Amino acid sequence: MMATTAVSYFKRYKMEADLCDLPTPILPPGFQWLPWSEDVLHAHADVLFGSFHQEIDAVIFSSLGNSHGCVTLMNVVSRRLNFLPGATWAVVGPAGPCGAIQGLHERGGVGAVQNVGVTPAWRGRGLGEALVLQALHGFRRAGLGRALLEVTAQNEAAQRLYRRLGFRRTKTLYKAVSEAHEPGV
Repeated sequence: MMATTAVSYFKRYKMEADLCDLPTPILPPGFQWLPWSEDVLHAHADVLFGSFHQEIDAVIFSSLGNSHGCVTLMNVVSRRLNFLPGATWAVVGPAGPCGAIQGLHERGGVGAVQNVGVTPAWRGRGLGEALVLQALHGFRRAGLGRALLEVTAQNEAAQRLYRRLGFRRTKTLYKAVSEAHEPGV
């Protein structure tokens, strides 16, 4: 018997924001910024794995579901010609790296937010908001006027955060994910 492939579709939203009148990102006491360098690639990958491996985004983007995939993802993102180190940050807390964000410079003066991640133990402390704002300021310093991101429709907490920071939904997308099924399994 042949294996069959099932396809699932996941709803995602593209959201955009202007980069004017940005509030200053504020970290809680005991946390500090870690700017991008090659030396922090593994810290970013560890945060991505810790943030996403048990979330729906790891189903949609399989690289987020394992440590090696997150390292590979960070290698790919950081070597892109449009990678923007000034919009790429990690947050270090009392137990080490616990938040990360990456940024890309897209055509038309737009910054693209990539992979906002805060590990579960440190959520609810304003780290996600601070990370997004820090990246948005990095886009502005690079001369960009707008930012965009994508978010999975089921991630309502992230959507609330992005709306609070001025992002508005501009498009609904559907991400197809193939799943191979072996007969009798």
